[in-house]
Amino acid sequence: MGGDFTGKDQNFSAGIYAMAAKDIFDLLRSQQYSQLDLKVSCSFFEIYGGKVFDLLAKRAKRRVLEDGNNVVNVVDLKETPVLSVASVLNAIKDGSAVRTSGQTSANAHSSRSHAVFQIILRSARGKLHGKFSLIDLAGNERGADTSSANRATRLEGAEINKSLLSLKECIRAMSTNAGHIPFRASKLTQVLRDSFIGDKARTCMIATLAPGQNSVECTLNTLRYADRVKELGPDAQAAPPLENNNDLAYLHQSLRSQGEEEENQEMYNFHQVVEMLNEAEENLVEEHQQCIMENKEYLKQEEAILSRVEQDVDYDIEDYAKALDVILQRKIDRLKTMQEKLSKFRSQLHKEEEISKTLRRPVKKR
Repeated sequence: MGGDFTGKDQNFSAGIYAMAAKDIFDLLRSQQYSQLDLKVSCSFFEIYGGKVFDLLAKRAKRRVLEDGNNVVNVVDLKETPVLSVASVLNAIKDGSAVRTSGQTSANAHSSRSHAVFQIILRSARGKLHGKFSLIDLAGNERGADTSSANRATRLEGAEINKSLLSLKECIRAMSTNAGHIPFRASKLTQVLRDSFIGDKARTCMIATLAPGQNSVECTLNTLRYADRVKELGPDAQAAPPLENNNDLAYLHQSLRSQGEEEENQEMYNFHQVVEMLNEAEENLVEEHQQCIMENKEYLKQEEAILSRVEQDVDYDIEDYAKALDVILQRKIDRLKTMQEKLSKFRSQLHKEEEISKTLRRPVKKR
């Protein structure tokens, strides 16, 4: 997607990103589009472990929110203005340098995250004219690691597994005009929603296949994905959300009804626990960050009242005691809340550990 590898070095000028950027700038210079005076910018983010990280902002964590009009936005995502193909390649190089990747038995440069590179066209006034989203999905072999003994590998594999199943089901649901499309079942399908929905949306899937016999199952799955995308048309519409907003349950129920081989109750339970674990982790981290910020402010207040005690001979010591008591009580309340969230997080860690032991390891076909 990004370009060919030579050893550890990647030639970004030979990748799809660069070719798409070249076509865009060529068209913008053409007589048909030059008078529109469109400005070009790009963004680059990855989805790893169910979280979104801005690759053009030192991998800063970003939130994905949906507004009242069901429009999904990656909050505070950095848009970098670009004037040429060379500046696009520089942005790709900077983002790729911090993208999460690793080595597997099948691929020395296996992507451990889904990467979304966007080329955005706006008018001189900043109004959105069009957007190209180029998605590089995580290595397929990563999604099979849900039974690993290593927790980090398990969680990584679970998220990739869930997101690829979600993408598969969303494509199937749209191609068959199903009553509901489970975009919220994964972060990947949530942020890609506008790439599928709408009369102006167009989707193209490029499938990378391996000729070896050991890769037959992965090759067939990839071809099924691509075949589903061919059935998508401009009339696909987003169905209203479920009343309980549980797209994950809908996803697994739909897969079971189709007799999908990769679907079973154990996998659904595992995905559910991982989702709750990620939520508990996010709540704990936010609480910890809030605690640190408040402690800085409390420290300033404590230094102020202590200074008055030491320097003002007429200072009322009872006022000092009351002020200190208020500060300590607030700190205690915050620590109790953080302790509760820590306890919930550790409980989810234990549940994930236990349920991972029940997962059936895939049987290799000979």
